Amino acid sequence: MPLKITQIKSGIGTKPAHRGTLRALGLGRIGNSNLLPDRPEIRGMIHRVPFLVTVEEVPGENPPQKYARNQAARQGKDQS
Repeated sequence: MPLKITQIKSGIGTKPAHRGTLRALGLGRIGNSNLLPDRPEIRGMIHRVPFLVTVEEVPGENPPQKYARNQAARQGKDQS
């Protein structure tokens, strides 16, 4: 089940690590949302900034992998 993560508070005034975690989650402005797979790495990032985000479980399939195309391109490049 994918997770819908929404930023509810600004990262201004927080620690640089918290701002970096928001960027890693694909967030940057209040009200932005991102669908991410429910994995331990994502849960750990959410646990680091719970006061800045809300989390909802969205029924359905896992979101598509963003980097699958890039990985396939790199593999093709290495074989050449």
